[in-house]
Amino acid sequence: MAKLDGKIALVTGGNSGIGLATAKLFVKEGAYVFITGRREAELSAASKEIGRNVTSVQGDVSKLEDLDRLFARIKQEKGKLDVVFANAGIAQFAPLGQITEEHFASMYRACSLPCRRRCHSCRTALASS
Repeated sequence: MAKLDGKIALVTGGNSGIGLATAKLFVKEGAYVFITGRREAELSAASKEIGRNVTSVQGDVSKLEDLDRLFARIKQEKGKLDVVFANAGIAQFAPLGQITEEHFASMYRACSLPCRRRCHSCRTALASS
């Protein structure tokens, strides 16, 4: 018996990198996985690479309406959510002396704020599962 047999998982940013590797591992361990990302082409390629027990849902986790749509789809298709791997984020690099307030604010909007929203949405989704 695999560790995640019968579990329903969500991997944000599951279209590449650590998120894609995690989604593959979760499926290997028996889970059905929903992956999210902003770009449909990359999501489609990731789903094909994972191969089975996966649904891709295009969306931006920094947008509450996209999160609501995502959790509604999971509830409609599977009725529950057991595992959340909140992985989505972006990186913008600059030398230390060239980081501006706007650069910092942009990273905050892209990573910290969505993390807070994801936690709130996940709590709501898990409570209704």
